[in-house]
Amino acid sequence: MDLKDIVFEFIGTDHYDLTPVTDGLINTTYLLEDKDQGKKFILQKINNHVFRQPEVIINNHLMINEILRSGNYQFQIIEPIPSLTHKILIEDADGHPWRMLNFIENSVTFLSAPSLQTAFEAAKTFGYFLNTVNTDKLPVIKDPIPDFLNFEKRIADYKSSLKNAAAHLKENAKTEIEITNQFLSLPDQWIGMEKNNLIPKRIIHADVKISNILFDQNHNPLAVIDLDTVMMSTVLYDFGTMIQSYTNTTHEDDGNARNNFNPEMYATVKEGFLFHLKEKLTPEESGNLDYAAQVAIYIQELRFLTDYLNGSIYYSTKYPEHNLDRTKNQLELLKGLREYLGV
Repeated sequence: MDLKDIVFEFIGTDHYDLTPVTDGLINTTYLLEDKDQGKKFILQKINNHVFRQPEVIINNHLMINEILRSGNYQFQIIEPIPSLTHKILIEDADGHPWRMLNFIENSVTFLSAPSLQTAFEAAKTFGYFLNTVNTDKLPVIKDPIPDFLNFEKRIADYKSSLKNAAAHLKENAKTEIEITNQFLSLPDQWIGMEKNNLIPKRIIHADVKISNILFDQNHNPLAVIDLDTVMMSTVLYDFGTMIQSYTNTTHEDDGNARNNFNPEMYATVKEGFLFHLKEKLTPEESGNLDYAAQVAIYIQELRFLTDYLNGSIYYSTKYPEHNLDRTKNQLELLKGLREYLGV
């Protein structure tokens, strides 16, 4: 079954336009316009090297949508649309799963926050999403990527990469390795809180970059998108990765960045994140937001450095030192955050 057959399975016509959407890093995405119906959809090939059980992300998505609908959620909901034979997933000839989602007209996305106000609205929207889905009775949400938030494993993977790395890679990254090793104990408090059940397990989005919110032409939020990474963990991760993503004044590929932490953005995102969540969070959660931001940046830096030392086999790279530049960028961001926090 080729792409043409996949499209026919969903819309039953050969009269359509298919346009690649290149913003995503994992799945292959198209804008599908059914000319017979005059409707647009999102068509995606799910990367089953990353999501080894695609049915898990579909089931999680459907459960989250049900919670949103029952909670009188104020934003639009992204719905998986069944094929004409009532299947949510259709496999192509190579065994890759495809799905179709509803398309929201006149929406825009941003790769970085165009203003403090837009960042505030994004953080507020994610906070509202988390507040809505975390009801008193939570469904069984399965991990779409096992061990994704296992920080002990992240550290072990880094140590293994350091032990087995080619000599020239270790030499190139000598300074970054030294700094990274100085902070190896930074995630220990987080790991301990989870092990001792000091912070509650909640449904989190786990990919809260601003490009996962659709806005209207006036920068008002319309929808939270990309629920593939939804899992059970701590909301500290969503806050931390939001800070890691929003406060960087340069692109994460910029290895020459200096003073790339934006303190105004930090305060704005924190205010937006707490707007709907402040009353729901426990003292342990609200009291560790600043700490969580440090850990999230550090873990991302650790992952870039691990991949660099492994020969850049995980992240897509455009040149040999790409992951090392990303590492340098995150270390500079962590430095700026820690100076701002006075730690």
